[in-house]
Amino acid sequence: MVHNNPTPGPVETQRDWTRTYQALAESPPTSNTALRRRLLDLSRRLHRDVPRTQQSDLRRRTEEQP
Repeated sequence: MVHNNPTPGPVETQRDWTRTYQALAESPPTSNTALRRRLLDLSRRLHRDVPRTQQSDLRRRTEEQP
C-alpha cells in the first residue's frame, strides 16, 4: 500500500511539537484539549522515532534552522 501522506521527519515533528507547546502555553485552560492531545501524539512520535541520546541534538538542530 502506498501512502500519499508520508510521516514527517523528526525535525519537522520537533518543530510541530514546539509550536504546539507554545500554543498550549498561550491558550486558556478551558479550551486546550485538542492541543494537549496533539502534544501527546507528537511526543509519542518523537519518543518512538528518535533515540534518547539524539533528542537534545534534534532540539538544537530545530532551533538553528529557520
